[in-house]
Amino acid sequence: MLLPTAMLGRGALIKPWLPTEIKERRHWDISATERLDMLKDFVRYGLEHYGSDQQGVNNTRRFLLEWLSFLHRYVPVGMLEVLPQQMNHRPPQNMCGRNDLETLMLSKNCADWIKISEMLLGPVPEDFQFVPKHKANSY
Repeated sequence: MLLPTAMLGRGALIKPWLPTEIKERRHWDISATERLDMLKDFVRYGLEHYGSDQQGVNNTRRFLLEWLSFLHRYVPVGMLEVLPQQMNHRPPQNMCGRNDLETLMLSKNCADWIKISEMLLGPVPEDFQFVPKHKANSY
């Protein structure tokens, strides 16, 4: 039972709405705007927990960027060639989304994740750098 649970947890890092899909037995074509709303909730919870001072914003940003390093792997259902999506299927290089926000969310570039964090938390400090902890390049 441990392995299926671990795999479900791994999938939920990329698709936090995965339990809903399983419960409702459907593929959810979630829009970039809906995903941005999830990120707004995450940021709100982070600021409530860590505080809204500079240290709280920095902690929230760091955890948000770590999560974005997983979320960028999600390919919207409406853009898939084959259903169901498999975790080990890689999206095409330089994939473009259905709108600019979706393209930004699909990006593998850390600088684009930082842009998303700036949309939610304001500008980063001048000396800010981010390197994902896991540095994983596989799916």
